[in-house]
Amino acid sequence: MFLIVGLGNPEPQYAKTFHNLGFLAAGDCAELLHTKFKKRECEASVAEAYLAGEKLIIARPLTYMNNSGRSVKQLMRKYKISAKQLIVLYDDYDLPKGHVRVRPSGSAGTHNGMRSVIAETGISDFARVRMGIRDPEVNIPLINYVLSEIRKEDYDLFSSACKRAAEAAVAIAAGTDIDLVMTKYNG
Repeated sequence: MFLIVGLGNPEPQYAKTFHNLGFLAAGDCAELLHTKFKKRECEASVAEAYLAGEKLIIARPLTYMNNSGRSVKQLMRKYKISAKQLIVLYDDYDLPKGHVRVRPSGSAGTHNGMRSVIAETGISDFARVRMGIRDPEVNIPLINYVLSEIRKEDYDLFSSACKRAAEAAVAIAAGTDIDLVMTKYNG
């Protein structure tokens, strides 16, 4: 069993912001697996699927970004998920826009949602799939940038990044060695 969590903010005004790329990628995971977000539990919107005969949970925490860990902790407890069964999808200002980077573990970097996940769960050795958002042409404070709407001319680039991130997460959940996933999707 795997738990794929896409980080974001639940209200409609955040739907097309950089900080919601995790939500968008989680939606792409659900689409790849022909499922929908049908229930709410553990402070999250949840979709269930089966992959290679194993149950897979896809979740979008409804706790807002800075408290994402609260929902992740509840989901891990409910489904008895270990660190090796957790995959987190999220935006990352430390990567150039449109880039995808898969890692088997790591720190939170500048991301408050990941800080919350690590603090609440007490673990950092779980897979993460990051989607880069840094744009050298934009010079505004980080908090304003991550909550700003993606420009129309960049929408296809970020949509593609979300789809690649979803494919990477599903590949990991299907049992593909993470090193192979990194080779295919990083960059």
